[in-house]
Amino acid sequence: MPDVRFRGYLIKVKQFFLSLLLLFSVFAGSIDAQRTRPSQRPATPAASAPAQTRPSFEVPFVNKTLPNGLEVIVLEDPSLPIVTVELAVRNGSFTEPPELNGLSHLYEHMFFKTNLASLLFQCQPFLLRGGVNPICNEPMRLKDQIGDVSYLRDVDKLGIAQNGSTREEVVNYYFTTTSQNLPTAVKIINNAVRFPLFDQQELENEKQIVIGELERNESNPFSYLFQELNNRLFFKYPTRKNPGGTRETVAAATTEKMRVIQSRYYFPNNAALIVTGDTKADDVFKLVQDVMGSWEPRKVDAFKEFPLVEHPPLPKSTGVVIEKNTGEESQSEDQNVFVLLGWHGPSIGKDDASTYAADVFSYILSQPDHRFQRNLIDTGLASSVAINYYTQRNVGPITVFLITTPDKAKAALKAVYAEIAQFTDPKYFTDEELENSKNILENLDLFDREKPSEYSHTLGFWWSSTGIDYFRGYHKNLRAASRADINRYINTYITGKPRVGVALVAPEAKAKAALTEQDLTGGAK
Repeated sequence: MPDVRFRGYLIKVKQFFLSLLLLFSVFAGSIDAQRTRPSQRPATPAASAPAQTRPSFEVPFVNKTLPNGLEVIVLEDPSLPIVTVELAVRNGSFTEPPELNGLSHLYEHMFFKTNLASLLFQCQPFLLRGGVNPICNEPMRLKDQIGDVSYLRDVDKLGIAQNGSTREEVVNYYFTTTSQNLPTAVKIINNAVRFPLFDQQELENEKQIVIGELERNESNPFSYLFQELNNRLFFKYPTRKNPGGTRETVAAATTEKMRVIQSRYYFPNNAALIVTGDTKADDVFKLVQDVMGSWEPRKVDAFKEFPLVEHPPLPKSTGVVIEKNTGEESQSEDQNVFVLLGWHGPSIGKDDASTYAADVFSYILSQPDHRFQRNLIDTGLASSVAINYYTQRNVGPITVFLITTPDKAKAALKAVYAEIAQFTDPKYFTDEELENSKNILENLDLFDREKPSEYSHTLGFWWSSTGIDYFRGYHKNLRAASRADINRYINTYITGKPRVGVALVAPEAKAKAALTEQDLTGGAK
């Protein structure tokens, strides 16, 4: 799952989500969390320090939509002769019916394999010598569309780093290289996205790799906990929140199913090309138009032809205790208990104001001197606690993550729900804490822009999940989040609302923890 390459995604401070996913190590380099930061408890300004307000910061990127619908986003940074080119596609598990679950992720793996352009390059010397090979028929038929492939002669010598990731609402592919190789990187992306081959043997190989990732994921207790929560929180369509898929769906993948993914979502009017680094926006716009301008758009919007499902609200609160080895070396009744609570949160496009309020409120509660932390950590009831909201177009989850011990599990959950009951109390946080949290969030966003090659992932994520205008106004709207906005967010999505509680307890510790469904739901029905 996430690694250091993806720190540029980390815009909104989502303490729980990344802390959990970093432990998960799910689909390394493939499936990734966004807009989250590691779970270290950040230093907070001294209580006596006055809160500083400041004008909002404009994101210094420019964007242009080409005639075929492809959006091109450019962030100029001449500090180093390096560029990153990223293709973001609105795809992922939120587009997948159950029978196709995980195939967007498998498609991502196949993106970097042999395509018709590279096959054409391989065939040309053979054909010039008068050879005949049926595998060359298709690339030769598309020769005029594919164009010149001579650039592939030296592509292995250029040191172009490439990778991709798959999440619920976006699949992205990115290439980092020197500025002079920008045209080559754009051509590579163009050929990969427009002329896939889906070689049968390569597909079978990648299926086994993905299945191996799934098996490693299932053996990770943290990943298992998170998936169990999603299965219950999004009970009617859980696969829409599972980018990895299942062994069964991945094993059943065929070339024809890969083509289904391509035919629905891999079009310029469902994609964005993001370029960051040492280049000029006007040069990029011209280059991309020259290389990718002939990429034909989809005539019918895929999301109209294949509408996204609506996750129904939870009918009631539920809780479950799962017996599973927690991954700790000691097999004893004193092993840690891991608890995850979840609510349906706001969706982008339906309640944008609450998404900003959720960010600010989550960060207020993440500060080590806030009572939420003091009453759980400093009392010894928990070794870690975090509240998080994960911004998404298709129902972002609100989660509380708790690590405690079997003998304190009941008391810790009681304390968590006691805190939740106080969330809307005017004294629960101060005006100073509110403003300081906004300032810190803005600073963290600015820090993430230090490395444009990573920031391209941030831009790709925001474009796909929220739309670039949401991101462009992030600082302004974050700054505008008020107490009233936060209270409305809490009352709309948390207070008195159905929730799911999942506890992961080692078999040896279950009796000592003695957790019940009522403990996990706080007595809610």
